[in-house]
Amino acid sequence: MNTLFLLFYEFFKAGLFAVGGGLATIPFLTDISNKRGWFTLTELADMIAVGESTPGPIGVNCATYVGFKTAGIPGALTATLALILPSYIIICIIFGFLQKYKESKLVNDTFAGLRPAVTGLIAAAGWSVLQMAVIAPVQAAAAFSPALLKPAVLLLVLLGLSYWLKYKKKDLHPLAYIGLAAVAGIVFAM
Repeated sequence: MNTLFLLFYEFFKAGLFAVGGGLATIPFLTDISNKRGWFTLTELADMIAVGESTPGPIGVNCATYVGFKTAGIPGALTATLALILPSYIIICIIFGFLQKYKESKLVNDTFAGLRPAVTGLIAAAGWSVLQMAVIAPVQAAAAFSPALLKPAVLLLVLLGLSYWLKYKKKDLHPLAYIGLAAVAGIVFAM
């Protein structure tokens, strides 16, 4: 099949069913990785890290990257458009519907029912990231390894620093946390 068609199909499907925003696309991205082999799970973890620290929705950033990696600029445009198109179509339909039925108990109850589903999708995404970033490397080592000591210490330092900063300096901008994490990563990589 044509690569652009497959990119459109996979990312349209992710955009259609990933209710709850960018993190909800992670289980779909994992499925695309397993099914199509366009990127590895390690690359997915890197995409998530970069996508979280750059402007824009993480799902769109990942779709653009995968599309570019798979089929260049046409692939990036195709994957990005495919991911956002379902939301655009659905919002156009829902807007007209909600204007007419915005006081309806059924409509309000439906949105209340979607909240736990969104929470579940985001929790599944968090679990996937935890597995890729922490559990899989530890399982691969099978036993204690000095190579695991450095990332474990870095994790503890960053958690402790984040906790301390959150409660001592409440006005610190999120970019400061990203910058501190980057500095810590550079220092620990040496």
